[in-house]
Amino acid sequence: MKMLNYLLATSLMVVAYAMPALAQGDIITAEQFMQLIKTDKNVVIIDASKEKDYTLAHIKDAVNVPYKSLEKEGEIEGLINSPAELAAIFASKGVNDNNTIVVYDGGTQKYSSRVYWILKYLGAPNVKILQKDMDNWRKVRVPITKMPVKRAATTFTSKVNDAIIADMAYVKEGKALIIDARTSEEFTGASEKSKGHIPGAININYKEVLTPSEAFKSKSELESLIAQYKLTPNQPIVIYCNTGIIAAVIYTALTNEMGWTNVKVYDGAYKEWEVKGNRLDTKASVAPTKKMKESASDGGC
Repeated sequence: MKMLNYLLATSLMVVAYAMPALAQGDIITAEQFMQLIKTDKNVVIIDASKEKDYTLAHIKDAVNVPYKSLEKEGEIEGLINSPAELAAIFASKGVNDNNTIVVYDGGTQKYSSRVYWILKYLGAPNVKILQKDMDNWRKVRVPITKMPVKRAATTFTSKVNDAIIADMAYVKEGKALIIDARTSEEFTGASEKSKGHIPGAININYKEVLTPSEAFKSKSELESLIAQYKLTPNQPIVIYCNTGIIAAVIYTALTNEMGWTNVKVYDGAYKEWEVKGNRLDTKASVAPTKKMKESASDGGC
């Protein structure tokens, strides 16, 4: 019996060393994705890219749910639709809240993270993000096609998770650490896209949680970043950007790689804060009264 236990333990160690490093939480590798679609017949794949990019190429059987299709029109750019409207959109695409949902985008993590966060807000219990790495995709033969996919409409029952969304009133309470996920130029007001930042916010460019190839950094890599900015898991954190998109990238990194649970996205973001006439802070070297040109948003926050 001792010999059998020894052999089993040795075999497990060999398998563990042979396996590639696994992402944490809901972030999965191409290898994990291929295993998932082979073993789970309840998988639905969502390509969160713009429609024009989806038509060029996408994963076989993936439906296109462009991140912009989940936003409502109105004075404030980028606000998501109501839970009922969001549920109806996913249902029309053949996505059920009980599916195993895998979301991916063109590789920036922006759009997949945005749709991932929306699905988590709606209470979908099993949502994954597939990181795009074409070399790795080719290695494990992730199937790619140009053929569009249309799934039969279904039902999506939302169970709203208010714990991961912040409104303007919550931000103003001052209970949370506010993270501005935009560029330093937007944060200070030196960019034509911005007149400054929400008072009290710190600036962590969303790209700081990604590797040079735009994959999510590992827990060990993020720990040095967290130490640099003195972030702690017990302190409430609210992340914002221009329209809530890239804020979701930092949300995804902190909640998955780090396992933090006290993290929210301010969906109204800079656009709402400015439209509602709230004060914006700048660095001393940036004149708060300078005139800004209006620039078209690329939807990437």
